[in-house]
Amino acid sequence: MEPATPFSDLLTLERLEEDLYRGVCHQGAPLHAFGGQVAGQALIAAGSTLSDALRVHSLHGYFIRAGRTDRPIVYQVDRTRDGRSFATRRVVAVQDGKTIFSLSASFQRPEQSPEHQAAMPDAPGPEGLPELWETGPRDGGWPIFEAVLESRGVGDPHGQGSLPSTGQGPRRHLWVRTRDALPDTPLLHACALTYFSDIRLVETSDLPYMDDTRERMIASLDHAVWFHRPFHADEWLLFAMESPNFASSRGLARGQFFTRDGRLVASVVQEGLIRRPSALR
Repeated sequence: MEPATPFSDLLTLERLEEDLYRGVCHQGAPLHAFGGQVAGQALIAAGSTLSDALRVHSLHGYFIRAGRTDRPIVYQVDRTRDGRSFATRRVVAVQDGKTIFSLSASFQRPEQSPEHQAAMPDAPGPEGLPELWETGPRDGGWPIFEAVLESRGVGDPHGQGSLPSTGQGPRRHLWVRTRDALPDTPLLHACALTYFSDIRLVETSDLPYMDDTRERMIASLDHAVWFHRPFHADEWLLFAMESPNFASSRGLARGQFFTRDGRLVASVVQEGLIRRPSALR
């Protein structure tokens, strides 16, 4: 494992001027910036232009080009709307003069209302389960993931938390949390969950087609997160994933985050491009 890295350092941005920020990202796939970190930094930039009284409730992002890890990324924030209950921000991430990622995020002043939610899946607690890093491949961003996150897989450890498929398609359950305690800042915890949500989600759609070589090209296309209830990303969250569709080399996956006491705190959907080397010849 690499030396301990404060998770919050991964989301720290330099303010260049009003509505303009700069950050650096580590790799996810070899030589490519990790998309979850790009999305998390874009959300930090958006939230930095708002009062703490407003909480992010949704984000929608498109990965347009692969980001580089040897260049800074500049985040340009557009203050689309400021209302009494809601505010909207649009963020464009630019590297070498080209847009690599775009984000739309909506923030709400919390309100009291009736509630309902889906039930948490049956799953053992994280204690005693194998660390994802013990069973996963050692390429891409794995060392930094291992340094900043704890993740434990439910089910097949060699399938990295995979479970038997259901009528909804292949499934995977992971327990996740940051290794270090985070400041009690709701925006930071939301950005941490956004970071988590790009690890192993879209690959769930590829579980039925995995082979011993694991050779494949994976690229996130778009990503959406809805935040339902307050939570802490430095406490265990169950990330329950499933994939209802794979076609035309695009895998669709959706997930839900639950606290240990069963509260549904966020939902996520992602589509990614997954190709084998034979498809690239």
